[in-house]
Amino acid sequence: MKFTTMFILVSLAIFIACQHPSATTVDDDARPNIILIMGDDMGYSDLGCYGGEIQTPNLDKLAANGLRFTNFYNTARCCPTRASLLTGLYPQQAGVGHMVNDRGTPAYQGDLSANAITIGEALKPAGYSTYLSGKWHITPYVVENPDKKNWPRQRGFDKFFGMISGAGSLYDPRSLCEDNEYVAPREGFYSTTDFTNYAIQCIEEHQTDNPYFLYVSYQSPHWPLHAPAEAIAKYKGQYDKGWDVVRKERFERMKKMGLVQPTWEMTPRDAFVEPWSENIPDKEWELANMETYAAMTTVMDEGIGQIVAALKAKGELDNTLILFLQDNGACAEDLSWIKNRPAIEDRVTLKPNDLQTEMVPFMTRDGKPVRLMKAEMPGPPESYTAYGYNWANVSNTPFREYKHWVHEGGISTPLIAHWPTKIKDKGAFRSEPAHLIDIMATCVDLAEADYPKTYKNNEIIPLAGKSLLPVFDNKNLDRKAIYWEHEGNRAVRMGKWKLVSKVDKKHAFVWDKIEELPLEEWELFDMEKDRTEMHDIATEHPGKVKEMAQMWMDWAKKAGALPRPLS
Repeated sequence: MKFTTMFILVSLAIFIACQHPSATTVDDDARPNIILIMGDDMGYSDLGCYGGEIQTPNLDKLAANGLRFTNFYNTARCCPTRASLLTGLYPQQAGVGHMVNDRGTPAYQGDLSANAITIGEALKPAGYSTYLSGKWHITPYVVENPDKKNWPRQRGFDKFFGMISGAGSLYDPRSLCEDNEYVAPREGFYSTTDFTNYAIQCIEEHQTDNPYFLYVSYQSPHWPLHAPAEAIAKYKGQYDKGWDVVRKERFERMKKMGLVQPTWEMTPRDAFVEPWSENIPDKEWELANMETYAAMTTVMDEGIGQIVAALKAKGELDNTLILFLQDNGACAEDLSWIKNRPAIEDRVTLKPNDLQTEMVPFMTRDGKPVRLMKAEMPGPPESYTAYGYNWANVSNTPFREYKHWVHEGGISTPLIAHWPTKIKDKGAFRSEPAHLIDIMATCVDLAEADYPKTYKNNEIIPLAGKSLLPVFDNKNLDRKAIYWEHEGNRAVRMGKWKLVSKVDKKHAFVWDKIEELPLEEWELFDMEKDRTEMHDIATEHPGKVKEMAQMWMDWAKKAGALPRPLS
């Protein structure tokens, strides 16, 4: 009788436990933490592990112990990339086909669509905590009484510290926020350092047993070229040999590393770039630009190393997927478009608690006038410079074009994937073509989350991307093609083939019937033989051009890239 009673009680206890699992069972949750890190306005070859001379030992180590994707793509511009990255959709589907201004169609409304969900919104129902440190830039920046429906806390993130808008001083950025409120920067603020510190705080303060998703969206090394003096000093003299030699050295390293195939030619020096010589105008300023850019990148790398150290300290590194990528190719902008600055005598210094509302501050917090480009040396808060075509051509070695365009220089990004528990092929390359749209799909896959058909009573557009987990295991993705459109520049990649068109100034922003442009506007390249896009073979394969041009047209109409807005 006693044995029978005991058996019944034990059986009942087991039944109850199975029906009501204890919260402590999530201690064995094998789902990884996911940390997504993005740099801003970097070229394909800037990182050491992608051929650059810039010191990035922490990212290099992640690459050596993880995977390097060699054919990963972004959208050629900051806002569209962030919208695509966070939603798993093409940017037009997410409502941010251009920048954060409304151009009159749903695809170009300049504000995140209610028919898209973010990674945060997808992963929270699956039990993930969600954190964001850094730049948002997928909703308009409004100073007074902003509509916050598309701010991070309303779009799936538990905690947020960073910028609502895009560009700004790294010492005194506009639209700085903590959670749902604008804030003034602390004394001694430097965005790379402070965004790193907040990311570490999120890791250290995460006390529950559930996994988390952390998005670290750095502002660096986007202009203005701002970095601490001691960081810049480490690069003094590094670039005295000039951009031509640095570019050639990068290309040779990339060939030795296997990032560049023997059949690929390096693109010639850009027509806007002067040959390097002792007679370069403002030579000291030009060299200081690249020294500062390199310093910004190294400070970011140091921050990533600190994030990795925080994971190690909590014993979480092995089961954390870390992804690092860039939002677009190198930026050749020279800031000459910044106009209507008030006279220095009319400028007012902000008080410590005043909000910065200007992308380009008029004065530093300690009362120095902020000067543009060659009027000031790069580095300190009173400067506001960009490195232009001269060094952007180096950053994008060996590719054509820059941010804005959809030739390889505009859309190619490193992607480093580090996850010791899963990735065993350490230090390997992955050449499978992939895109930002695949990051959301990967996160949903890892989190065992449901991607909803509806969310908050809105119909949700199906995912455009594919999970990258098969690629981690060196398998191919089942996908026909990847597509691009930005400012009328358009491309489609199907396997080894890439069809691409750069809209010239007489067409850009004017035409809305892109289907009327003749087929000869397209260039065709074999990416296996000629990824630097040096030899257009469109006339040799007219059938392939016609097929892929029609594929692009069908996609553009479905995604909302057509009809094009006229404004």
